[in-house]
Amino acid sequence: MGAHGSNLDDILAEDMHHWYNKFMKESPSGLITLFELKAMLEMKGMTEEAGSYVDQVFLTFDMDGDGYIDFVEYIAAVSLLLKGEINQKLKWYFKLFDQDGNGKIDKDEMETIFKAIQDITRSYEIPPEDIVTLVYEKIDVNGEGELTLEEFIEGAKDHPDIMEMLTKMMDLTNVLEIIVNGQVKKE
Repeated sequence: MGAHGSNLDDILAEDMHHWYNKFMKESPSGLITLFELKAMLEMKGMTEEAGSYVDQVFLTFDMDGDGYIDFVEYIAAVSLLLKGEINQKLKWYFKLFDQDGNGKIDKDEMETIFKAIQDITRSYEIPPEDIVTLVYEKIDVNGEGELTLEEFIEGAKDHPDIMEMLTKMMDLTNVLEIIVNGQVKKE
């Protein structure tokens, strides 16, 4: 798991011209649609949760809401994930979890995203419902079963174990590597 960071650092250290050429090779129009992103990630056979997660990732990367990820949005998203301040990353995680956009994360939204992440990464170490229970026991201070942005950020910062788990679970290194290098066929 720790190797992801070094691979990603290597990818980012590459010349920006190379990044641009790679992006244009994958998407000659200079824009990635949701359909193209799912094709790059080889989403066939994935669960509905995995599809929903990729939808959410796409929506958060599509900063201007035009239905496309252009090169500038792509690089901005990558920079946020790699070099962003902790508050910026937590706000991004929150936006991913808040699927209905109501400004709160409920347990079902969080569980759906964790199930999807596990399906995409094929890492099933801890059941998603156990993760959600732990998160809500520690940071849902009002006991409402929902987390506001403020509760989420403060709770994650106050509990290093939660922060570490979120960082590990929300690591999009594998997605970035697939977009940059293409999908590696599994045996």
